[in-house]
Amino acid sequence: MKNLSFLIIILFLGLISCNNKPEKLPIIGNRDFDGKDTIYPKIPDFSFIDQDSQIITNQTFKDKIYVADFFFTSCPTICPKVTRQMLRVYKEFENDDRVLQLAHSIDVKHDTIPKLKKYADNLNVKSNKWHFVTGEKENIFDIANYYFSVAKENPDSPGGFDHSGRLILVDKNRHIRSFCDGTNPESVDQFILDIKQLLNEK
Repeated sequence: MKNLSFLIIILFLGLISCNNKPEKLPIIGNRDFDGKDTIYPKIPDFSFIDQDSQIITNQTFKDKIYVADFFFTSCPTICPKVTRQMLRVYKEFENDDRVLQLAHSIDVKHDTIPKLKKYADNLNVKSNKWHFVTGEKENIFDIANYYFSVAKENPDSPGGFDHSGRLILVDKNRHIRSFCDGTNPESVDQFILDIKQLLNEK
């Protein structure tokens, strides 16, 4: 009888711990306090052009959440793996218009709009759902810092660039709420759960 009681207690505690997940994802990054309010870091204003020659700005993502990454079409290392995981995210939320995706090419010299269009078409994705963008090199490299990502030229790296394989989750207020290793399917599994959690936030 004592053993049965002990087992019931253990199961109860386990149930509590499983339900002890925070209701909200954290806002990632250093924050400031202006004496009255807490100031959270956010993605700054931007303007790029996508595979359909459409201007993509913060307004494109108004009242949406989105997943961002940095890549280039001729990448010989991690980009194909990351793109496969981004495609998993796309398929998971393909019919949910609250979720968009934004892929920044870091090879603006070679990743022309027609090349980005062909790349997106080969993935068979909707251009109003997953934007592949290019723009001024300095602007793309600079904004990568705000995503806590890496994007820079390096002639000693394969393909000529250093870049992160992160997928980054951005909320409606331009705050980063989660990120994962886009080369690791298990990390992306948790990331997809984070997206669902963010969608359910009040």
